[in-house]
Amino acid sequence: MEPHRIALVEDHALVARGLEALLEGSPDLALVATAETVSGLQGLDPAPRLVILDLRLGDGSDPAANVAALHRMGAYVLIHTGAEDRALVQSAARSGALGLVRKSSDPSDLLAAIRTAVRGEAVFNADWAAAIDADAHLEDARLSEREQQVLSMYASGETAASVADALGISRGTVADYVKAIRRKYEAVGREAASRVDLYRRAVEDGILE
Repeated sequence: MEPHRIALVEDHALVARGLEALLEGSPDLALVATAETVSGLQGLDPAPRLVILDLRLGDGSDPAANVAALHRMGAYVLIHTGAEDRALVQSAARSGALGLVRKSSDPSDLLAAIRTAVRGEAVFNADWAAAIDADAHLEDARLSEREQQVLSMYASGETAASVADALGISRGTVADYVKAIRRKYEAVGREAASRVDLYRRAVEDGILE
């Protein structure tokens, strides 16, 4: 099996070398490119599956714009930062990054986060949840109590069948609730197309911690 292609956008050489050394010992992961800016990865073919992105780059670029540019390349994005700027993290979260890992994290935690993100799965941790929780600018989707119950279970990773069993309803009814939840979020301009999106919405609205 070919290793997953990883790229890094990082303008601190010491951090870049440390990550390169970490990935060298991981046969399932291959660091194929390192750049100081997102534009430095343009033209990489094939595109990396995952880009590890420094939140605050020396060129002053906007994190949300950087995440969007990397998505257009076809890459997932994992934020790797030492910054404490919550507004920047919220901006990256709303743009669809899969999670955040601190530069001070243990190497084993960083590797676990990379392996999760490279599968296209969200990296759930306290830093990420705290950053996206209770954003004052978010529109209320006005979910019913039952919709909130369904969302809390489904967004946590429960299957439609397990949600149905727990609530005493059919799988079809669960599917209808999920569709209704997505419509309500999308009606107020909040992405809800994927389960990861629904998890973010649930955290933002205090439905999940």
